[in-house]
Amino acid sequence: MKNTMQMPINKEHSVMAIINITPDSFYEKSRCLDVKNLEERLRSLKNSPFDILDIGSYSSRPNGKYVSNGKYVSKEEELSRLLPALQLIKQTFPKAVISIDTFRADVAEACIKQFDIDIINDISGGTLDERMYDVVAKYQKAYVLMHMRGTPQTMSLAGNTQYENLLEEITDFFDKRIKQLEQAGCKDIILDPGFGFAKTTEQNYTLLKNLQLLKKWGYPLLVGFSRKSMIWEPLNTTPESSLNGTTVLNTLALTQGANILRVHDVNEAHEAIKLFTTYNHA
Repeated sequence: MKNTMQMPINKEHSVMAIINITPDSFYEKSRCLDVKNLEERLRSLKNSPFDILDIGSYSSRPNGKYVSNGKYVSKEEELSRLLPALQLIKQTFPKAVISIDTFRADVAEACIKQFDIDIINDISGGTLDERMYDVVAKYQKAYVLMHMRGTPQTMSLAGNTQYENLLEEITDFFDKRIKQLEQAGCKDIILDPGFGFAKTTEQNYTLLKNLQLLKKWGYPLLVGFSRKSMIWEPLNTTPESSLNGTTVLNTLALTQGANILRVHDVNEAHEAIKLFTTYNHA
């Protein structure tokens, strides 16, 4: 694996904790739109072994196989949610590695300028804002390159979940985008296959089973299954009841080469990594 991370997370395996500054994230308990809820979330993380905090204020929220509830959020509204939250987060965790979950270059740049955030986590992989790669290169920040088709509003429509060859098309996407990032001068790249984004449940599991294919470029690999429908649909349950399923998939992903687990539940992800590491060293 390339040592791309120029931050204090030069570890083989890391936990990225989700902080949703939104009123409509699919997992209700993760919503932190008001100050009280955010303070509660930060208190819950005080003694948790997270490595990265990932803050987002634009929910993509897939709902069902071919419908997305991702409501349009303006740039102004996205920033009005993010910036006050970042102020509180930085006060609470001044040394934390901070990731911003946004596909807008202007939003990413504003967060870098005001709070010197460390990572830009772009669900669109640069397809929704042509300036994003320039911003990443200009400030030399780490960049999560995720695979998705369409927009948060259209990604789950049938046309965006139809592939002639799922694995070939995803690897072709990464091959093209990695070259563009490298040519732009971006050095710290993290790959995210985008579980649940423009993919059916069956496609998600095909991708998980073949996750090792995405190690060919040598970049760290991030996965985000936490409480998603690919867990609770097969189990006929709910996001609230999907913690055990999340741990199962995180463990499977670790066996397939995943390096960063993006989760709502930090302690359980950390335990999965610790036991996986103990097993590997036996």
